[in-house]
Amino acid sequence: MDHPDLAEDIAIEARLALQLTEEIKDLDERTALLLRQADPTGILTSAPGVATITAAAILGRLGDPNRFTSLAGARAFTGLVPTLDASGLTGRQGGHTKRGDAVLREALFMAAGQARRIDPTLAAKYQRLMINTGKHHNSALCHIATTLLTRIIACWRAGQPYILRDVDGTPVTVDQARKIIAERYPIPKDLRTRRRTTTDTGTDRRSKESPSAPSTGPSNHNATTPNAA
Repeated sequence: MDHPDLAEDIAIEARLALQLTEEIKDLDERTALLLRQADPTGILTSAPGVATITAAAILGRLGDPNRFTSLAGARAFTGLVPTLDASGLTGRQGGHTKRGDAVLREALFMAAGQARRIDPTLAAKYQRLMINTGKHHNSALCHIATTLLTRIIACWRAGQPYILRDVDGTPVTVDQARKIIAERYPIPKDLRTRRRTTTDTGTDRRSKESPSAPSTGPSNHNATTPNAA
């Protein structure tokens, strides 16, 4: 082995890594600046699980939330809505359509994973979906993601920050919320492991294929022009 050549190769790789780190830092700073301009009161980052980069991804891909005629239209835009298999007089809901904006869907999915550890109401829903309904972890998080999106849009329209609340509506701090979740809404370790690694009977094939929010092309379901109320 030629040690001088190896040392030179390592030095080149190190310089490239440092350069990329600086570029990422610059992009993060620019993203934070643009987000402050678009959301000066910090409504998006007040939501649990939503930090600066995630907030920028949500707002950047969603656009003005007021352009949607309904919250259902906003949910449809993400693709995090169930498909409907209807025939004759019967109908059955399947997995999520996954036809919406892939970047938005991924950002919401990642935020939901953190939000259910911070917001007692989301933790209660996650527990119910996992234990009572038998959902796979990914499917449960998709449900949490749509709820989180709905609340973010409601906060945006009202011009008010997201407020953490207990299930009875009482406002709580982050520390109080985490304590409530730990005491009331734990997920058994064996169940959590099983639902993260296997697909139950009620989970469709597509959710088994992807460990995160899956992606396809963008969608404009139920969206109006940016000036629509």
